[in-house]
Amino acid sequence: MNSSTFALALLAALAAGTPAPAASSDPVTRLHDLFAREWDFRLREDPLLATQVGVHDYDDRLPAAGLADQERRAAVWREFLRELGTIDRAALPPFEQTNHDIFARQLADRVADWELGEHFFPFNADSGFHTEIARLPQLASPRSRRDHDNYLARLRAVPRYFDEHLELLRAGLARGMTQPAVVLRGIETSIAPHVVEDPETSVFWEPFARLPESLPAAERERLRAAGRDAIRDAVVPAYRTLLDFMTRVYVPGARSTLGAGDLPGGAAYYRHRIRYFTTLDLGPEEIHRIGREEVRRIRAEMDTAMRRTGFAGDFAAFLDFLRTDPRFYPKSAEELLQRAAWIAKRMDGKLPALFKTLPRLPYGVAPVPDHIAPKYTAGRYVDAPLGSTQPGWYWVNTYALQSRPLYNLEALTLHEAVPGHHLQVALSQELAGLPPFRRFSYISAFGEGWGLYSEWLGKEAGFYTDPFSEFGRLTYEMWRACRLVVDTGLHSLGWSRQQAVDFLAQNTALPLHEVETETDRYISWPGQALAYKLGELKIKELRRRAERELGPRFDVREFHDAVLLQGSVPLPVLEQAIAAYIAGKS
Repeated sequence: MNSSTFALALLAALAAGTPAPAASSDPVTRLHDLFAREWDFRLREDPLLATQVGVHDYDDRLPAAGLADQERRAAVWREFLRELGTIDRAALPPFEQTNHDIFARQLADRVADWELGEHFFPFNADSGFHTEIARLPQLASPRSRRDHDNYLARLRAVPRYFDEHLELLRAGLARGMTQPAVVLRGIETSIAPHVVEDPETSVFWEPFARLPESLPAAERERLRAAGRDAIRDAVVPAYRTLLDFMTRVYVPGARSTLGAGDLPGGAAYYRHRIRYFTTLDLGPEEIHRIGREEVRRIRAEMDTAMRRTGFAGDFAAFLDFLRTDPRFYPKSAEELLQRAAWIAKRMDGKLPALFKTLPRLPYGVAPVPDHIAPKYTAGRYVDAPLGSTQPGWYWVNTYALQSRPLYNLEALTLHEAVPGHHLQVALSQELAGLPPFRRFSYISAFGEGWGLYSEWLGKEAGFYTDPFSEFGRLTYEMWRACRLVVDTGLHSLGWSRQQAVDFLAQNTALPLHEVETETDRYISWPGQALAYKLGELKIKELRRRAERELGPRFDVREFHDAVLLQGSVPLPVLEQAIAAYIAGKS
């Protein structure tokens, strides 16, 4: 971008309402003024984020996603980063230095995303802009007349929103920046369910099906008629256009290669995504080595757990036994959900012994929505919009029950619900004293590292007493260790998809359906899978250090507060926080 284009972009942002910098010479005042201006800019640019965090000034809008908007935002973030550089970090108190460093990392990552072409990938193998917008009824959760009119405005904006994403995808095709064709098999299953004949069968109809009785009857009828029109005339055509584009243009034109390293500028792109997701300056070869070592260590523990079950065969035969014996699989979706809920409720009762501070927000257990389930993961946590009447949700995938083993369910539940993602995310959003950009950040190495640590923490809480469930916990840990090997293999070391599938199938008890969907996820989302194991290793390392240095003064509840009560942070910042916690107790 040339200087005149940049100046125009910045002036446009300022004209749109970004306040001028504070006149104060105090570095803390200047820093927080910068935080506030960037946060306001971010919410205006991403109205869906604004709704999620409880700011409702833009509830009638969807983000602008086209190439010009991506470039404009990158220019403004570059200017924010330049302004941050004029603030004397050394003059800030330690807490504000931490804020400064996390903010600088976020801004630099956004600029690098633009420069390296991350905007050409608005979807991956299991989710994307088209699946996230299908959660709009839950995000908006309209109650008043104005809420419903805002929701209608968003529905009418879906064609424009999709067209701008198609612009990105076309530009990506022209530059060779596409998802690999192999991961796009079945992509239509997440689009076609929204191409409906009857608007009232659409997932977007749900708010109109439960209009509050407090609204006059004529008003309810007006809203329902407008809802039918918006779904029929805007939403369905947008999904139909997307379906046609994906099947006729994008998939046939997608690249035949697999790895991020095969993209234009791919080596730099992959190194950036490694740093983005792990917050560490590690190269792919070093991560691959760590993964191999963890695979060997965990395999020895798995062999011990296998022998405890009384199984007489070898490891490969045991995996086949677990994948094929009906005793290990639910007979109905209701059984799977009930078992997951029972595990979660049992863990609820253990939390006070492990945590001093717990979130106020409750959570529920629900199936993964049908329209995304076929290519979706086994489970996921979905946080609640701030200030809404909704809980957090632990989603359990009830699609293909023959691929949903019960021996993994304790580990899955502790990771996604409590003490994993629900506890961590809800607690972060309830923290006072943090600037919003920290309260509402999700840093993968921290969050996913905490999720995997939470699986292990279940042993302290009395879970995994059944040897098959303990093997399931270990197979989940092995799965995350394999990710270090597979992700770097695919994106840096020239692995084929079949190599990745075979490595996962031979080292874990994951069902083969899940092995396939997970492999496609890693191919389409470079670097993300590295966050889990590297984050868990760091949290465990810090806990061992605290236990060693504090001895009898170590309190696991206080340690968990020290980890969680600063929100989601990069791993180097977490290390500093635990060092300060230890020093304060010594």
